[in-house]
Amino acid sequence: MMKLELNITEKENPAVVRYLEYEEPPVQMVELMRYSGIPIDAAKRILANPFAPESEVLLQRIGKVISLSKGQFVYKVGFLSGMLARDEEGFPILPVPQKSENLRKNLRDSEAYVMFAATVGSGIDRLIRRFEISDPSMAVFFQGYGAERAESLCNRFCEEVKQAAEEKGFTMRPRFSPGFGDLPITVQKDFLERLDASRRLGITLGESCLMSPSKSVTAFIGLERKKEPDRDGI
Repeated sequence: MMKLELNITEKENPAVVRYLEYEEPPVQMVELMRYSGIPIDAAKRILANPFAPESEVLLQRIGKVISLSKGQFVYKVGFLSGMLARDEEGFPILPVPQKSENLRKNLRDSEAYVMFAATVGSGIDRLIRRFEISDPSMAVFFQGYGAERAESLCNRFCEEVKQAAEEKGFTMRPRFSPGFGDLPITVQKDFLERLDASRRLGITLGESCLMSPSKSVTAFIGLERKKEPDRDGI
């Protein structure tokens, strides 16, 4: 897989969308259980005592979910990056029109940005629908596994963004998604169109602006210039 590169200096060309496809990330069992409704402390106890009767039954069910989901995932990301300007009111000027106060605060000290869409595909959605009819209790674990897969993909991508940003003298802010705070979910339409996500990633929107496949994520990431150490008094 090609190395992730960021377009975040004034000398570089206007933002160009790039696409990445990843190999399957390792399964984070605590996160899978958390997304399935099991508290983190309980999940850790289950993993620490896998042969306890209740733990064994639950882990067998999760193992079945993982087995039945084999081959059902893709791991795709589309993203663009660029230098960040602001309008006369101080709102960040991004490829997606918006006037979000929460996003402005998130990007307050950022000089560059990344916007990305990530998906693990529609295979898990088909399994969820199937088990919602035949075994709703198992469907909960398919939901949790799909959410964990999407989050693991985002974490992998964000780690590469962090490394690439550091090479250019930037640090990474926490990601901020449409639907957070006062950034409306309707931003998804322009967001996905700008990334050509329907054609390149297979992500489409319903009337309520919810994404399909459901285990897909969109987000902005701010990049701040690294601060030089304070050398006063040296």
